[in-house]
Formats: sequence, C-alpha cells, structure tokens
Amino acid sequence: MPEGPSVRKFQLLTSPFVGQVVAKVGGSSQKLNVSDLNALRLQDSQAHGKNLYLAFVAPEGPFGPTAAETALQREAASGAHCPAQGQAGAPHPHSQDEELQEPQHSRSGAPEAAEGRGHWLRIHFGMFGSVRANEFSRANRANKRGDWKDPVPRLVLHFESGGFLVFYNCRMLWCSSPRADPASDILSVQFHRGRALRALCAPDPICYTLLDQRYFSGLGNIIKNEILYLARIHPLTPGSLLAPSDLEQLLDCAVQFSSEWLHNKLRGQGLHPQVYQKEQCPLGHPLMKDTVGPSGGFKRPTWWCPQCQPVVL
Repeated sequence: MPEGPSVRKFQLLTSPFVGQVVAKVGGSSQKLNVSDLNALRLQDSQAHGKNLYLAFVAPEGPFGPTAAETALQREAASGAHCPAQGQAGAPHPHSQDEELQEPQHSRSGAPEAAEGRGHWLRIHFGMFGSVRANEFSRANRANKRGDWKDPVPRLVLHFESGGFLVFYNCRMLWCSSPRADPASDILSVQFHRGRALRALCAPDPICYTLLDQRYFSGLGNIIKNEILYLARIHPLTPGSLLAPSDLEQLLDCAVQFSSEWLHNKLRGQGLHPQVYQKEQCPLGHPLMKDTVGPSGGFKRPTWWCPQCQPVVL
C-alpha cells in the first residue's frame, strides 16, 4: 500500500482544490454516503503518515445550516475522532497497517463517541490506492479474465471550478480531527529521533519495530527492506543486540531514503529499489526472501542479502 512519500504526493495533488466547493460527487464507496459531500467546501488537506485527511465545511450562508451541513452533523453523531496511528489499546503492539484489510480483519469499525462535529474525512489507501487530479486511471493491461476494465474509483469530487479529484482503492471515515502525532512521522520536521531510537532498542526483530506506526508513521514495507540493506542489518536482528551507532545509521537511512523518495516522486521519477522484489543485491549476491512478522500479527515479504546483512549472534 502507499507509504508516506506517496501520501505526501497525494496531499499535494489535493491542495490546489482547497477553498473550492464540491459541485458533483460520484464513486463506488459502500462505507461513505458520497452525496453528503455535495455543496461542501474543501477547507483543508493534510497528510500524516499513511493517511490523508480532508476537511469539509458548509459554505457560509445567511439561512442557517444547509442540508449538507446537517448530513455532516449526522455523520458526526455516529463518528469519532480518527484513531491515532498505533494508539495505546490497539489490538496488537505492532501497529502495522491492519486498518485497511477486509472489514472482518480490520480494526473495530464501531466509532467512538464523537466530540464535536466530524468534518474531517480520513482516507487510508489499500494496495494500488491512489489519487488523481483532473484525470481518471486507465487500465494498462488486461485482468485475469482478459478484460481491459478501468479501475473503479471509490470517490470522485467535481468542483465548481471544473476540476476534479479521483480516489482509488481506499477506505474513508468521518472524524472530528486528524489527531496525528507529527513526532512519529518520518517525513515531518517534528519527527522525534530520540523516541524512535528508544523503540529500535527493543528486543524484537528490528524489521518488526520499523513497521510500528507509533514510532515510524509512514514507514512501510518497501522502505523497511531498502533501509535495512543500506544499513547492512539483518531484518531479524533483535534491536537490543545492535550498537547505538548502528541504530543511528539505520535511522539516518530511514529519514534520508524517505525524503529522497518523496523528492523523486515530485520530479516524476520512479523508485529504483536495491533489494525489494529483487533476486540479487547490487553486488551480485543472491537474495533471501521470507514472509515475516510478529506472532499473531501481519506478515510482510522481506528480502535480504546473507552476505551484506549477516546474522548478529
């Protein structure tokens, strides 16, 4: 699923529409009544980790609440604050993007009690999730049945200006505020290195900790595999066995790789991974692959080079 750099790019695609009023809506979402967005103004757009947040308000008018504003208030009555990524009380100590699995595997869909009007739309993207501005995604190959069917958008927002936004493969939820923690966001200037380093010192395999969104919001499986190779650390090494200098280097790799990936995206350049989904490392060594994750948690495909990333005993 899209990682922090991709969601930051999605936010930049939506930002030119801030201040505009929705003129028409569409989409296939079953969880969101898309018609409630009609005639609302897009007030703000924010990216936090792997989540995109859009704030909507009713356009100002002298005649009291509009029908759309009433709809938002109705959503707020049954909605909640957006859950902070990796908040205490999550079903597993390793908060690794469980929320966008199929509903029966997702975190509890029952919202908490609302505290104020829920005018923020939280958008979490699934595999191949994306945002398009003023264009629709087109099929670039046939599906398993041999059909060339274009992807079906979950939400389409047409604005009075004539432009439009299209959202694919995502889950949307009304909430009263983003309630995100910038100190855990690897792309935020407020990212807290000290807290992240303390988390990396845990006795868990280092590849588990890196995906814990409480400390590394926005860091996903691609970044995990790439930075472990760059730092020459075996993915299953317990963090408590690594020297402080190794942990510092790993954290430097995480921040630098994520920032460079974002900058490349903004320049229209693709990612050129060194080990992710590869058979050999850049030095020509055969790579190992396994699907690993915490007991009872989600497993992730993991690549590493036994020669460049030796086991720490």
